[in-house]
Amino acid sequence: MSRYKDEQCRICRREGQKLFLKGSRCYTDKCGVTRRNYAPGQHGQGRKKLSEYGMQLREKQKTKSFYGVQEKQFRKYFKMAEQAKGITGEMLLQILESRLDNVVYRVGFGVSRAQARQLVNHGHFEVNGRKVDIASYLVKPGDVVTVKENKRDTVIIKENKEVNASKPVPEWLEKDNENLTAKVVRLASREDVDLPVSEHLIVELYSK
Repeated sequence: MSRYKDEQCRICRREGQKLFLKGSRCYTDKCGVTRRNYAPGQHGQGRKKLSEYGMQLREKQKTKSFYGVQEKQFRKYFKMAEQAKGITGEMLLQILESRLDNVVYRVGFGVSRAQARQLVNHGHFEVNGRKVDIASYLVKPGDVVTVKENKRDTVIIKENKEVNASKPVPEWLEKDNENLTAKVVRLASREDVDLPVSEHLIVELYSK
């Protein structure tokens, strides 16, 4: 069965902004939002003004799309954030940033979160010397993420190493591009999250 390749572009068009789900393609003229800056579907160009609930829902959907998380897991993260010490919305973003696939993307071992998730699922990485193939694995301060020795010569790893050699790394992470390792210095703070997310809208939605 064929795979619909434009699905992620439809997600961006639905949200009305670039979510950078397809890596380098999002910076070119082939980007779906650049080519058709309106929602997909028959009535996409006749979008009406959103209600308060609609704004809250779209913010949640957008955040889920950024991190590639499904509803059940996203709700689980929200409950974790509610129980944590701190501001619920900020704790939610911290948990999402702590996912292994996100760390792999943030340090440039993957060109997009989707690709990073696939690489993790295929067993390309170790955490503290142990193989971890679960994309939702939550890292902790002091954890060291490493590309497995027998995966370092694969084409995709070599390409990402070269292309992302100078990619800025968030302050909460340290990267050794030569040895293909990354260390979690601390957990991400709100200032470290550069995504256009209004987390308070998500908190309001789940608080209803």
